[in-house]
Amino acid sequence: MNPYLANLNEFTFTRLARLLAGTTPPAGLKPINLSIGEPKHPTPQFIRDALANSTAGLAQYPPTKGSPELRAAIADWAKRRFHLNALNAETQVLPVVGTKEAIYSLTQLVIDPTRASPTVLVPNPFYMVYEGAATLCGAAPYYVNFDAKTGEYAWDAVPEAVWKNVQLVIACSPDNPTGRITSKARWQKLFELSDRYGFVILADECYSEIYFDEAAPPHGALQVANEIGRSDFKNIIAMGSLSKRSNAPGLRSGFVAGDKEIIAKFLHLRSFNGSAMSATVAAASMAAWNDEAHVVANRAAYAKKFHELTPLIAKYAPIEMPEAAFYWWLPIPKNFGDDDEAFTRLLFEKTAVTVIPGSYLSRTAANGENPGRAFIRIALVSEGEECKEAVSRMTSFFESSPN
Repeated sequence: MNPYLANLNEFTFTRLARLLAGTTPPAGLKPINLSIGEPKHPTPQFIRDALANSTAGLAQYPPTKGSPELRAAIADWAKRRFHLNALNAETQVLPVVGTKEAIYSLTQLVIDPTRASPTVLVPNPFYMVYEGAATLCGAAPYYVNFDAKTGEYAWDAVPEAVWKNVQLVIACSPDNPTGRITSKARWQKLFELSDRYGFVILADECYSEIYFDEAAPPHGALQVANEIGRSDFKNIIAMGSLSKRSNAPGLRSGFVAGDKEIIAKFLHLRSFNGSAMSATVAAASMAAWNDEAHVVANRAAYAKKFHELTPLIAKYAPIEMPEAAFYWWLPIPKNFGDDDEAFTRLLFEKTAVTVIPGSYLSRTAANGENPGRAFIRIALVSEGEECKEAVSRMTSFFESSPN
């Protein structure tokens, strides 16, 4: 067995199921699950039709590199969306079967376990796959805490001795779970540090298309690099997905793009691990990447929910509209203390609404702090009426609880 397997922490939703086991919510209340970031808006019919009309592709092995047409659709979308001067579909783009597996396998590619103290910088709180991928490669995750006061991850607090061992930096923007967007200045700083220490930057941008101002889409890592003349995207890999953008998490379709040397090595690795997208899924993916109308409508639906419901929650906890993505990173109301596990269990018991304890998405960092403690993550992924019902139950619960 892989000796690092024993070092893996229990997965988030396994912990949550154990936490809620034996808890019975009030009879007659339909359970509402706002714990998982799985879009519940309908998958557009034209994507489903493209999938259904392309079943002939099931009769052949797909190329690991993906078809030229799919790579071109992805590259053209990225150039339009991020205002790139160029993105070579042949050498700088690969389709992937969901970004979860791509994050894991890219980490496997990048980490050199023969070097002393291989380290992966992980934002804290974070998507658990970051930690698992680093651990199973024999690298040590170093947790970079989110500072709620500044709205930034504390990259500047990373010691020089740690930077010297860093082989990979993972940045999620827009961020899960805080909804924050990595600033252009912060991206530039990470590029400079990459030049100095030689590490790879993985920009997880699967939430890039969920934002609330059509005139101000979040910038991406490749976009910032392009603006400052780093059009070779040296040591930068960005990942995007159709799961959130197109409400198609079951399609398992995304992409990696950036540094052509890393892409070439990634393709070589992937030719062995068998992660190739079927022609059937590729056809639906091309249809999705080539259409923006459904994405605009999807954003409008999220914006409506957040604009209507955030003020209701804000009466009981200091919360504002996220910059992007579809989460509230909610401080527990003060009268409930700071035990996010106990609060999550009590909330489910009283309202049948499931959320995630913030400490399940974070770790105690080198400074002894856990930035997820006393927070919960709420995924506003259900359709409007169900989200309204969940918030109504929660605010009634807050109202009836002793101060």
